[in-house]
Amino acid sequence: MSYEELTIIGRNPVLEAFRSGKTIDKLFILDGCQDGPVKSILRESRKQSTLVRYVSREKLDALSDKGKHQGVVAVAAAYDYAGIEDLFALAERKGEDPFFILCDEIEDPHNLGAIIRTANMAGAHGVIIPKRRAAGLTGTVAKVSAGALNYIPVARVTNLSRTIDELKERGMWFVCGDMDGTMMYDLDLKGPIGLVIGNEGSGTSRLVKEKCDYMARIPTRGDIDSLNASVAAGVLAFEIVRQRIRGL
Repeated sequence: MSYEELTIIGRNPVLEAFRSGKTIDKLFILDGCQDGPVKSILRESRKQSTLVRYVSREKLDALSDKGKHQGVVAVAAAYDYAGIEDLFALAERKGEDPFFILCDEIEDPHNLGAIIRTANMAGAHGVIIPKRRAAGLTGTVAKVSAGALNYIPVARVTNLSRTIDELKERGMWFVCGDMDGTMMYDLDLKGPIGLVIGNEGSGTSRLVKEKCDYMARIPTRGDIDSLNASVAAGVLAFEIVRQRIRGL
């Protein structure tokens, strides 16, 4: 199966892509272009809450390769996004407490792909990513996931902290990785849980961290102060697996 992204060039092709229901990750529009056809495209983009970027003609020329873009280029996702209900449905089918991994502004597609692969191997019921300041389901993400995207749903939300509030109302609680937190072995990580993994450089954002119930520290013995985001996700996810299996 091919996971290559699709670049859609020109006003009519982009408009038809939106109207057909194709998932558009990013929409690039020539800066200052606001005529009728472009406004129609923007109306359609709002229905998907698509990320819109106004860029220079040089940028559009580079994206479209041949430069015949009519001021509009769209990039479609390499894989379809799921809804939050799909994640709960998977947990219900398995007869398990929900276990989701939430990625807070993970921008490196290799990290996101590795986290999705880990999520599947750890038995998580889905991955949740934000629409902005984060990698989407690009071809690179799909390839690095090594086929995991065929089995685990990935939902994309507008506001991660608001989503956490909504999931809490459904009985979930949340833990994020933090070097100043409680040793992960000393936390009860069973039950309906969301594991939050922060940005590669800055970690979990303040607003999202404030929504978390616990902060979990991974024991380290080296000289540097942090792990790669996907590695941290793996360590914490499999501590959750250990506790679920052993009931500790």
